[in-house]
Amino acid sequence: MKNNITRKYNTPYQLKLPLEIEKIIEISDPVYTFCEVMENIDLRKYLAVKESRTGRKRYSPEILLKIILFAFMENGYVSTREIEKLCKTDIRFMYLLDEHPAPSHMTIDNFMNEILAVSISDIFNEINGYIFKEENVDVNHIYIDGTKIAANANKYSWVWKKSSVKNRKKTFDKVTVLLDEINKTLIYHGVKFGLREEYAIEYLEEISEKYAELCNINPDVIVRGRGHHKTTEQRNYDKLNEYIEKLKKYAEHISICGEDRNSYSKTDSGATFFRMKRDYMGNDQLLPAYNVQAAICDEYIAVIDAKPYASDQDCFVPLMEKFKEIYGHYPKYPVADAGYGSYNNYLYCEEHGMEKYMKFTMFEKETKNEKYHTNPYRAVNFRRDAEGKLICPNNKKFVFKYNKHVKGNKYGRTEELYECESCEGCPNKTECCKSTKGNRTVRINRELTTFHEEVISNLESIHGALLCMNRSIQSEGTFGIIKWDRDYKRLFRRGKESVLLELTLISCGYNLYKYHNKKASCQHCYLTGAMHSKK
Repeated sequence: MKNNITRKYNTPYQLKLPLEIEKIIEISDPVYTFCEVMENIDLRKYLAVKESRTGRKRYSPEILLKIILFAFMENGYVSTREIEKLCKTDIRFMYLLDEHPAPSHMTIDNFMNEILAVSISDIFNEINGYIFKEENVDVNHIYIDGTKIAANANKYSWVWKKSSVKNRKKTFDKVTVLLDEINKTLIYHGVKFGLREEYAIEYLEEISEKYAELCNINPDVIVRGRGHHKTTEQRNYDKLNEYIEKLKKYAEHISICGEDRNSYSKTDSGATFFRMKRDYMGNDQLLPAYNVQAAICDEYIAVIDAKPYASDQDCFVPLMEKFKEIYGHYPKYPVADAGYGSYNNYLYCEEHGMEKYMKFTMFEKETKNEKYHTNPYRAVNFRRDAEGKLICPNNKKFVFKYNKHVKGNKYGRTEELYECESCEGCPNKTECCKSTKGNRTVRINRELTTFHEEVISNLESIHGALLCMNRSIQSEGTFGIIKWDRDYKRLFRRGKESVLLELTLISCGYNLYKYHNKKASCQHCYLTGAMHSKK
């Protein structure tokens, strides 16, 4: 007797969807705001790819772009595997797929690396163009801030520029000693290699080839390893090639560091070792990171950039140049904290028609500490005689000594050095002069002092006070949302280009998220006002 086996191919939990997915997505869902933006901008010109003649048809780049941007809009940073999972489980992503199958994480990753890495900046500008037009965003007032975000690099993979320079110098000395020994062995050949303080790698490679030729050394058949007897010529030859390899390594390290930084990470050459505010190592150790800079306009990210510089002062000019490249003009009012105030940046603003609303290092003490501001022993508070010479509180004149160039200044800034004619027997010397020996000297830069006075005047006005208040709300608030609300505290990609791709995607998602929230807030205010008017 046969067993009657029946199989059920359905379960009580079988998924049933209506024909129109829109019916189960709330009307206030962010996906509709996202689709509004996507439908009003033409992104196909940035996604054009050449189809291969053989193989499977390429996945639609427009759909891939939509699901990636919407994922970043909803969640901040999202991995490719999470996006793949969302496409299979989230009804809103199914709506964006428009009956296409869910792409694999490798498809998404290849699209991001091959196409988005090239065109993401233009796509970001297109999205901003639509949002800024709809929201009437003011791009003349920008609020600047920076934060250091840890790189995806190994903690102990540092390379120090100063160590490389020092070790290269030691290697040069060793090469000189070695060449001196080689010259002694070649005295019967009538050949003598020139000795120098520094050696070009090409010059040493020529010496290596010539030495092998003179001593009949064949690099392919010479003995290697321990336990083998080497001739003096072979030992010199091996040692010279060892020094050449070391010099190549040091030259590469110095080249990657460049002139503007002193370190980099071996696992991410774009990252520099900084001292971070939040040290997850807990031992006050330098960690690889990027200095991420953002320019905010009406709560939207207008420009995002990542630099390997420890100081925010060095990041200001590149950020403004990037702003000019995107929007076609420099902002009228760049507002920033004391980390950006410097002679170089003030002069740069002066040259490009920008107002100076950046604090300088001693701004708070200069404006709020009355005792410091009115200190009679400060050089700026010294009175001048009819000839314009400085007079100290003890009625001693200061004599001009010379002009001193300021180290690291790109605009040829100089300071005037003055020395008191005599501090001997002065009753105020302990309060006036820090040094117990010699006369007091002061350094004065009249142009920088004028800049500081202009900055104080700008920031203490009503307009300046409002701009400073807005900066603390908008720029610091933006980083607060990205780093804390969306839990983005460390980079996931390596290399400067990949880092910029990641940060630009996060900026696109943030602006779309902010646009939806503002739009929803306006609709709520409109409905609330309409209800009150009916009452």
